[in-house]
Amino acid sequence: MTTANVPLTARQMRSDHPGVRQIGIADLIDAIAKGFSDFNAMPTHFFYLAIIYPVVTFGIVGFYGELDLLPFIFPLLAGYTLLGPLAAIGTYELSRRREFGRFTARTNAFLVFKSHSINAIVNLGVLLTIIYLIWVFVAQAIYEQNFGTSVPESYIGFAKTLLTTPEGIAMIITGCSVGFVFAVVVLSFSVISFPMLLDLDVGVIVAVRTSVRAVIVNPIIMAIWGVIVAGSLVVGSLPFFVGLCVVLPVIGHTTWHLYRKIVES
Repeated sequence: MTTANVPLTARQMRSDHPGVRQIGIADLIDAIAKGFSDFNAMPTHFFYLAIIYPVVTFGIVGFYGELDLLPFIFPLLAGYTLLGPLAAIGTYELSRRREFGRFTARTNAFLVFKSHSINAIVNLGVLLTIIYLIWVFVAQAIYEQNFGTSVPESYIGFAKTLLTTPEGIAMIITGCSVGFVFAVVVLSFSVISFPMLLDLDVGVIVAVRTSVRAVIVNPIIMAIWGVIVAGSLVVGSLPFFVGLCVVLPVIGHTTWHLYRKIVES
């Protein structure tokens, strides 16, 4: 039996409190380089373009079909930051298999659905989705607080209103501040937890606690990584979301390598 055919199962933890390392900027750069290497070896942009992109986009449009989406374009795009850890779950599995010598087909990303911790992953994914929906409703409340229920007549008019009126400036400041809080919370409990659930025989609580400790031990590196993720998602969203089919898998692969550098196992 070849190595590629041997089942890759979870590794047992000796403790419910795995150690967390402090890493530096060189480790972050190395993780990003390895993320690009994994993507080049196992490109999954077609899956993201053909499956995740239309499902997420049309799902959002369908959910808000009765609303004018113009005031909510930015909050909806920002939601990719909150749902990113869940959307990239398949790339964690690919990086994991490649690292342990199971360099096989890109379709192995779907093996995550056979993971020992699929229930925990689904539960954590549901939590992320709930947080995302809360963020969208909060963004709607911020808009209505400043502009009421009026609907912008055009993109140019809406942009001008945002940038030239006290209400627009107030909405930008409040929205960015609240969105930052949401992003920090999600980054703290999910940046390490999803890859950890795939790799180790632990529960959701242990994975989330470890993720939070990883952020506390590495606040500067995680802040830099958060900025890189947010900036990459914005750039990837500009050409009609198409760039996300490259950005999301690279972020996913890089996250796996960050996890391996930070968590002692």
